[in-house]
Amino acid sequence: MANFDEELDASGLNCPLPILRAKKALGTLSSGQVLHIIATDPGSVKDFEAFAKQTGNELMESKEAGGKYEFLIKKA
Repeated sequence: MANFDEELDASGLNCPLPILRAKKALGTLSSGQVLHIIATDPGSVKDFEAFAKQTGNELMESKEAGGKYEFLIKKA
């Protein structure tokens, strides 16, 4: 997993909370900084893909391991 500037643990939260928390966390970052998100909601995979497209932020990485979903989003 690449380097990141901030981590958001959204484990145990269901849609749309992981997206809302990520949006808030990205608001505190500068352009080019990276947010690492950990989620347990299987729906978050599609949610974060759509979120990145809609917001113009880059979904750098998306992976699943042991029921945990991890995402790296670079702020536009």
